[in-house]
Amino acid sequence: MPRTLSLPLIALLVVQSVHQMLTLLLGPASIDLGLSASQLGLVFAVSSVAITLAAPLWGLLLDAAGPRPVLVAGLGLGLFGLVGHAAAVTVAAGETSAPELAFVFLLVFRGFLFGAGLAALPVVALAVAGTSVSGVTACTTAVGLVGAAQGLASLLGPFVGGALVVASLQVPLYLAPVLVLLVMVLVLATYKPGDRPHDVAPSRSWELLPAFGVGLLANLSLGLVQVAALHRDAEPGAVEGVMLAGAAGLVLAQGLLVPLLKWSPARLMKAGASIALAGYAVVAAVPSLMALAFLVVSIGVGFAITGFAATASLGVAPRHQGIVAGLVTMTSGLTFVAGPVLSTVLHEVGPVVPVIAAGAAAALAVVLSLLPVAASPVPRPGPADLPH
Repeated sequence: MPRTLSLPLIALLVVQSVHQMLTLLLGPASIDLGLSASQLGLVFAVSSVAITLAAPLWGLLLDAAGPRPVLVAGLGLGLFGLVGHAAAVTVAAGETSAPELAFVFLLVFRGFLFGAGLAALPVVALAVAGTSVSGVTACTTAVGLVGAAQGLASLLGPFVGGALVVASLQVPLYLAPVLVLLVMVLVLATYKPGDRPHDVAPSRSWELLPAFGVGLLANLSLGLVQVAALHRDAEPGAVEGVMLAGAAGLVLAQGLLVPLLKWSPARLMKAGASIALAGYAVVAAVPSLMALAFLVVSIGVGFAITGFAATASLGVAPRHQGIVAGLVTMTSGLTFVAGPVLSTVLHEVGPVVPVIAAGAAAALAVVLSLLPVAASPVPRPGPADLPH
């Protein structure tokens, strides 16, 4: 792993774990605060929209100022959101404010501000991954590690949150901003990116459209089937098992198999979309194998989105790594906005319809993966990072 990528990955892992931990906490907390299910859903929706809208803006700022200011600003904004979130929950739980006011504070601090700050972290990690190494294989591996960090956070966050909630709901609430503050101090004290490469190579962004299509469809298919799994597998512990299998598959694919196999980004997209399609067929035909099928699906999606992100990074010059990282993150965020809504609507038609739609999205991703994309990286002067 490149030295300059280590700290952005640590920051991403910690803050994403905090995000997952607090997501687990919001359900019980919303009951104490007197919030309805629709109000809680709106908080999650605002957070997803904030991530989606903020990501390309962080990318533009990164290209102009470098990763360190963006990393610090994102952590600072996220910290402000978490402090406001903790204050809102504490005050509302003490019955000193109305539920409506608590809802507004949660919407602003936990939903918008924390979501917008969180968006900076994958953008920085992806941009640094794209500029701190040279060569297709090294770039693909580095990009895979970024995805693996996010998948690992999906495993760690709920586990840590569940353990802490046993003591008190307040413990993870107050621990979250402390963890983000510690990461922010670590970044300020130790993170020193390298010099900006003075490249003049033209980007080939028009060749990246099929890859972005693959990334969008692969992420969307996973979002569709995740919500469908919540509806179809209602037995105690079954939903948790399915979600665990999904997160484990992403970590396995992006953190272990991608570095071991050393496949090209194009091959990862082709194989990943095909594997995901096979997994969706099992989900539709044999619901009793949901957890195993979800593991297969998430491995396929992990391959596909790693290939997509690596293709995007390799297809632009180093000076544009920020904006392309922002667009990659935005693509993922869009599916978190559209996936749950679309899946819920399709579930009203029939329980298996969201799974069929996920399969159709994966099939279209297979078709797009066959189209030519940037086959070789944009010429670069060598391993380098972005400006201070």
